[in-house]
Amino acid sequence: MPASPARKPSNPPRKKTTASGTPAARKRAAHGTPVPATKRRGRKIEDKRSVILGAALSLFSRFGLHGTTVDQVAARAEVSKSNLLYHFANKEELYVSVLRDLLHIWLEPLRGFSAEQDPREAIAGYIRNKLTISRDLPDASRLFCLEMVQGAPLLRDELGRELRDLIERKSEVIRAWVADGRLAPVEPHHLVFALWAMTQHYADFAVQVETLTGRTLADAGFFEETVRNVQAIVLDGIARTPGAAT
Repeated sequence: MPASPARKPSNPPRKKTTASGTPAARKRAAHGTPVPATKRRGRKIEDKRSVILGAALSLFSRFGLHGTTVDQVAARAEVSKSNLLYHFANKEELYVSVLRDLLHIWLEPLRGFSAEQDPREAIAGYIRNKLTISRDLPDASRLFCLEMVQGAPLLRDELGRELRDLIERKSEVIRAWVADGRLAPVEPHHLVFALWAMTQHYADFAVQVETLTGRTLADAGFFEETVRNVQAIVLDGIARTPGAAT
């Protein structure tokens, strides 16, 4: 009897492969969802802009608008001049962009003022935040000061809008604190001007501060000493103890 022909082994049933089961999908699951190309490109552009703005701030704060060239900024940022001009049309646009960023950082601590806050805590926190900016971003404070001394030729419109609107809103908060008897009678604008002057002095006149004290805000002990003293000078002059006679 002839041998039966060998039977071919049957192929195991193929598993359905879903999109989530592909090697590429498993790799994405293991490493997180990949960032879309357009988002990566946008992030790269923002990173490049930040590097250029940082280089421009360093030079503008030392030499001003007219004493700084596009070539110098490009060299400091380690980009080509054409690449810099891709992000900013000209030196003036770059300068205004730097100042706008500074204005946003500079005003941010003031935005948190609200009538519901305890004024001592709010003002004490504001002083600490402004001194932190003076410590960490002294170039920014000096450039802003330079622009003001020159009459704010390129920032006047910004000052007339964002700065004025913010100060008017926060002046109402200060007036509410005064009306509630939680602050001594004080005109809000003068209080704000005094806070700016006292905190920014340590950046704008850092050389003078170091010459007279031998220390800077980079010294942690001197920083805390400065915070305590400025807070005491301001708050002992305007704060009211709850229930105290006006």
